[in-house]
Amino acid sequence: MGLSLYRRHFYATGFLAVLAGLSLLAGATATTQATISNAPPKILIVGDSLSAEYGLKRGTGWVALLEQRLKAEKRPATVVNASISGDTTSGGRSRLAALLAQHQPTHVIIELGANDALRGLPLQMTADNLNHMTQAAQKSGAKVLLVGMQVPPNYGQDYAARFAGVYAEVAKTHKAAMVPFLLKGIADVPDSIRLFQPDRIHPREEAHPIMLANVWPELKKLLK
Repeated sequence: MGLSLYRRHFYATGFLAVLAGLSLLAGATATTQATISNAPPKILIVGDSLSAEYGLKRGTGWVALLEQRLKAEKRPATVVNASISGDTTSGGRSRLAALLAQHQPTHVIIELGANDALRGLPLQMTADNLNHMTQAAQKSGAKVLLVGMQVPPNYGQDYAARFAGVYAEVAKTHKAAMVPFLLKGIADVPDSIRLFQPDRIHPREEAHPIMLANVWPELKKLLK
């Protein structure tokens, strides 16, 4: 009888200890999650030359202007610009996992695809890469802003429509935020040539505030 009572006491004590341990673990996890959710936003930008200040004086591109905007509005956010001139969606896809692990962003801006079109890469490949990147970023806990591009009319109306549609479809599939056209008000105006560098591909410094104006409204919604 005494042995039976001892066993019941031992099991009860052990059970209570397990419960206490689980309670402490849950509390620690909740505290960690709360700390992460309360941390200032960290915005990771994965783009190409349009975001990498190609041909510009440092600190004058739209990403640098974004940092200035955040400071002016007293938003304690960090911006990590991981853009590389000439990058494609395949390049961005290959780099993204390491970037997510290293920076642990709360927001990811994906600005890629223009070089896919310039190189004549299959649209399905571009779509697959953007889908993968968006899903991976969301899975890491980040909110995604997909920045769309459009191609010139000389690519043909059908191709142009299908290319623009890739971004819309990816955004719809993953319920991600989207900027339809980064160069709206730059590439689609009658005197657009004045806003581009001599290569007629990369915007001049004076065009970058317009680019930020295209991105900011959608990004601002995600920062609330």
